[in-house]
Amino acid sequence: MTSATSPATTTEPLDDDGTAARNKLVIGLLLVSAFVVILNETIMGVALPSLTRDLDITVTAGQWLTTGFMLTMAVVIPITGFLLQRFNTRPVFITAMSLFSLGTAISAVAPGFGVLLLGRVVQASGTAIMMPLLMTTVLTLVPPATRGRTMGNISIVISVAPAIGPTISGVILSVLEWRFMFILVLPIALAALALGAARVKNVTTPKKVPLDVLSVSLSAFAFGGIVFGLSSIGEGAEAAVPAWVPLAVGAAALVVFVLRQRSLQRHDRALLDLRTFSSRTFTISATVLGIGMIALFGTLIVLPIYLQNVHGLDPLSTGLLLLPGGLVQGLLSPVVGRLFDKHGPTVLLVPGTILVSAVLWFMSTVSEATPIPMILGAHVALSIGLALMFTPLFTSGLGSLPSNLYSHGSAIVGTVQQLAGAAGTAVFITVMTLATTAAARGGVVDVAATGAGVRAAFLVGAIISVFAVVGAFFVRRPAQDAPPVAH
Repeated sequence: MTSATSPATTTEPLDDDGTAARNKLVIGLLLVSAFVVILNETIMGVALPSLTRDLDITVTAGQWLTTGFMLTMAVVIPITGFLLQRFNTRPVFITAMSLFSLGTAISAVAPGFGVLLLGRVVQASGTAIMMPLLMTTVLTLVPPATRGRTMGNISIVISVAPAIGPTISGVILSVLEWRFMFILVLPIALAALALGAARVKNVTTPKKVPLDVLSVSLSAFAFGGIVFGLSSIGEGAEAAVPAWVPLAVGAAALVVFVLRQRSLQRHDRALLDLRTFSSRTFTISATVLGIGMIALFGTLIVLPIYLQNVHGLDPLSTGLLLLPGGLVQGLLSPVVGRLFDKHGPTVLLVPGTILVSAVLWFMSTVSEATPIPMILGAHVALSIGLALMFTPLFTSGLGSLPSNLYSHGSAIVGTVQQLAGAAGTAVFITVMTLATTAAARGGVVDVAATGAGVRAAFLVGAIISVFAVVGAFFVRRPAQDAPPVAH
């Protein structure tokens, strides 16, 4: 990366038209690149049966291709607050896309499981940098009055890319082997890297800030431990380590990490500046966002199980059935952004959270007799509700911060997404497994037992969603320009 003190970090003065064109190009390139990298977070789920057969590994080992990705994201994202302050836009972008491209190439040629896992970890390192870079750049370049529209495009990346990942992998695997999930992505990633290296300009002003190595170590143990523990809960008895061990380590490290940041932020040296939480709107938005991510990732893991094990659909049919919801969410997100700019968050968030909650309550009643078209309609409705939620939450939460905390706020939002995604997967899978086992012991046949487990998982999700409905009433439109935070 280019140092902040290097001449390469300076930017050439532009007139107003030139600045607007440059900003639009930079944001567009970042959006496309971010969509490509985020897509890979959920692309492995449908491929698991093929991978276990071709690589001769267990299902538990195969799950590490997703767990390892999430773990790496959880460890790297907190560091991005420092990276985005210390280095300029262009070198950070090149680093992120180079890591992602390298990881994709390693995965494409992997001779066995170990190398494939290494490729996924390198991929995730680039992915973790890209999203906070995109958010911080948008907050820096886009005026508050029109920020919602651009944040709507970011919502496409954050919510739609993971949602359509299983569909794309299902289509690829129906005609090609698993390596092509990486072979087909690699030229796109390299093209984005080349175009970005040539056209992305430096649009931020770096400053020389020290890196606290102890904070980096604590964040790795804290966020990595929690994500690993939550993933272990989802694996149940097959987990290599009892879930309470990494959860306890993660919780203890998190307490020490928070105390360390509170001490360092007095001198503007925190790895993650927790003064972001002094904004009530940011705190509530991050909490409601976390609940939305629990619903999204919990549904992404349980709904395919329900469709395949209860209704007997194949992976490709399952992926195609989930595709309309992802497309609707993508189409709605820019519209929601424009509505936010005109009307603020409440008129979008309240109906959005109510719709998400209503769908989860409905899903808690499904059985083998529930018609497939009804499930399709429920998933589309859930996607509409999430589209109404994500853009107002990102825009209100991050927009309520002063500019000197944008990078920290972006990193915290990214961390919340990873923790909530892991929590959603763990909670839904654990509840489903326990309820399915209990029903089977009671003499219920396999299909009906799985249906009982699915209903229990969605019931817990529905209960959690009620808190999002309450929080939606307290999110406010941010002030046009928040004053810098006091020391």
